Amino acid sequence: MKHSILRPAGVTAVCATLMCLSVSCRKDLCYDHFRKASVALDWELVWERDYGHHHEAGWDESYHGFSYGYLSPAMPEGVTMLTYGQDPMPTETFMGVEGADVNIGEGGTHSMLLYNNDTEYIVLSDVASLPVARATTTSRSRSSLKNLQSMHPDERSVNPPDVLFASFVDGVPEIGIHEKEAISAKMQPLVYTYVIRYEFEHGAEHVALARGALAGMAEAVYLRDGVTSEECATLLYDCSMTSYGAVATVRSFGVPGFPDEYYGRTPRSRSDRVYSLNLEVRLTNGTIKEFLFDVSDQIALQPRGGVITVGEIRVEDSENQVTGDFNVTVDDWGDAEDVDLSVGVEFQDK
Repeated sequence: MKHSILRPAGVTAVCATLMCLSVSCRKDLCYDHFRKASVALDWELVWERDYGHHHEAGWDESYHGFSYGYLSPAMPEGVTMLTYGQDPMPTETFMGVEGADVNIGEGGTHSMLLYNNDTEYIVLSDVASLPVARATTTSRSRSSLKNLQSMHPDERSVNPPDVLFASFVDGVPEIGIHEKEAISAKMQPLVYTYVIRYEFEHGAEHVALARGALAGMAEAVYLRDGVTSEECATLLYDCSMTSYGAVATVRSFGVPGFPDEYYGRTPRSRSDRVYSLNLEVRLTNGTIKEFLFDVSDQIALQPRGGVITVGEIRVEDSENQVTGDFNVTVDDWGDAEDVDLSVGVEFQDK
């Protein structure tokens, strides 16, 4: 007759535990063989940099019609992190705006590039190579800008960029097995806002529609360090009519070729650059009128957002006279847009 040996369940569990503790963790047997970076994100939600104008301290809400903080960007919806290591392509990871624990893998030192991924007009290029990874924005054309384009013949006309933040973390050493490394990343803005005021001396009541363009601004920004490209672009945008004339809040990468001192660099003078401002109005009788302004001095002193003001704009009463039947439409007022949002690189997902 065979005899079975009965052991209490607790004894069996203890034996199994002791067996596990008697051997070291093997990679092929471990179900959680990780090397984690605990990434915490700190957001700098500002819309302009102070280069001596002290807009925040002297802001007049009754003059502008809104508070200084009204222009501050909202917290983005999500973040993409690209991890660069020994592989030829970076690894792409998605996380929330607070950060996340990320398995960055093995293979020596890593670098990380983070940016918000909830943009509509931002186009990323060359992200497989850190030194040249950059952001541009989509093309937009306006057939009526011949005068402005003759002054800036080599510029691409574009949509203003979306709010964009980025952070670069370099030289993260290889994290040990079953270890977690705390990493802080400061998400700094790469896009800033200009408040553009068109102040009318006479005839604002004759204007039915208004739109503008700002030429000479940076076409792109490099994600690694926040430096803008040397290429220039013309930003196209719509305006709102006010009691004093027209206003627009226009996002931009800032001035071209500018090393931002907030990224540990010293700004250099760009007094040789020309920045031009356009205003195009459609009067209530259907007539279209254009104004051009040189705003080089104002932009040069406000390379990363600020307030641009032009005045003494006039629409004479005689220019808005009605002769016969007319019908104001917006059929020939719209712009043509190119919304190709391709990044142009494939990633490894983790």
